[in-house]
Amino acid sequence: MDLLDNLMLGLATAATLQNLMYCFVGVFLGTFIGVLPGVGPLAAVAMLLPVSFYLPPETALVMLAGVYYGAEYGGSIASILLNIPGTPSASVTCLDGYPMARQGRAGVALFATAMASMTGALFGVVVMVLLSPKLAEFALLFQPAEYFSVMVLGLVAASIVSSSGAVRGLMMVCLGILLGTIGVDVNSGETRFTGGIPQLRDGVSLVVVAMGLFGISEVMVSLRGATQSYAGAGLTGRMLPTRAEWVRSVMPALRGSAIGSFFGTLPGTGQTVASFVGYALEKRVNRNRDQFGKGAIEGVVVPEAANNAAAQTAFIPTLTLGIPGSTTMALMLGALMIHGITPGPRLIAEHPELFWGLVVSFVFGNIFLLVLNIPLIGIWVRLLRVPHHYLYPTVIVLICVGVYSISNALTDVWATLVFGVIGYVLRLFRFEPAPLLIGFVLGPMMEEFFRRAMLLSRGDASVFLTRPGSAALLLAALVLLAASLIPWKRWLMRHNTPQPQDKEA
Repeated sequence: MDLLDNLMLGLATAATLQNLMYCFVGVFLGTFIGVLPGVGPLAAVAMLLPVSFYLPPETALVMLAGVYYGAEYGGSIASILLNIPGTPSASVTCLDGYPMARQGRAGVALFATAMASMTGALFGVVVMVLLSPKLAEFALLFQPAEYFSVMVLGLVAASIVSSSGAVRGLMMVCLGILLGTIGVDVNSGETRFTGGIPQLRDGVSLVVVAMGLFGISEVMVSLRGATQSYAGAGLTGRMLPTRAEWVRSVMPALRGSAIGSFFGTLPGTGQTVASFVGYALEKRVNRNRDQFGKGAIEGVVVPEAANNAAAQTAFIPTLTLGIPGSTTMALMLGALMIHGITPGPRLIAEHPELFWGLVVSFVFGNIFLLVLNIPLIGIWVRLLRVPHHYLYPTVIVLICVGVYSISNALTDVWATLVFGVIGYVLRLFRFEPAPLLIGFVLGPMMEEFFRRAMLLSRGDASVFLTRPGSAALLLAALVLLAASLIPWKRWLMRHNTPQPQDKEA
């Protein structure tokens, strides 16, 4: 009965005219930006983050969430029509989506994508409804030591799954933690690492870091390998799958949804890991595995279902534990904190209208996506043909306007451009900036819980090991870290083992 009451509260919150309007705007803009190659959901949320400051917390989160999963869906359109992933997770969709388009079945591939995305999203919503309250109840038992340890686990998980490697990921996490310490120390009142710059007394703005590292740098990376325009595949043939294709798609959609829901709840993994794992497993168990890579509809359904299920369940650790389920979730975390809402196990009890309103808005948002995108496919294709020397300068101008509108400070604009150059240089040297943002968001919180734990234990650091929950979380982080370094150990052993010619010598 409590679950039904909570869902009715969520319906009353999400079904208001304002929230429905901003949900629609969010999914529309998210799809619009997600179609653009190389931009992705992270840059989309970063660009619209300043707008959320002028909205109520519930409306702001509904809009940003719509941008997030709208961009994830939009990335599949460019993958199918042009063989150009709009998002990293959509790169798996290219494997069978683009061959289907080349065969004149682009309409079938796009329709299958829409239905698989809807299935994965609804599956993820059900998991979120059933799992989030239980996880929050369990997390209420946490003390500061456990909070510190779970954040260590989240940072380690985020670093080891980085595409640039575990060592580089850890370095980026540490750099993000250091950036988070800039400004006035809330405990002592001393300024730290400001370099004598008055504008840094309040710390570095989350919006500045996010828009610079992911908005400006994404544009720079895209321009580096961009051509004038893309020539897309034509929309030919029928739109609806055949009856046999419907039957073949049911179980892959459910398997992809289950895999995506699982990986979405793990901090630091996200949609890309879910899509790749879902596709790889389906290729092993499917009877039509020989057709994968040649235009199999299952090869489109599985990654899209996994992708969208993971996009929904990524909110579970973010809202109930305060640990971002993905890099984009770190921005959501920052948006909540700016509105004065602390994510964690008490969020559902203290702000039930926000949590359950967001859950119900997922259903509305995915219905909007389904109704909106099928008729607008032709528009998205024409958008991809806009010359880059018109498109990307417009994106940069919008980013700068958004940053300036927060505090009307030109310093923030220059700082955003500086972080954009830093993010571009990091990518040139194969340093993925995503773990940096997670470290930047979680670093100050981790420091706060560390100090609380030390105060409660009267300076005894063994409290992190004597409390069973904290010790288990730290052990899990250590195991993850050790497992990520095994390839390095094997490489060293292989190169340090004497070769036969060495023995003869």
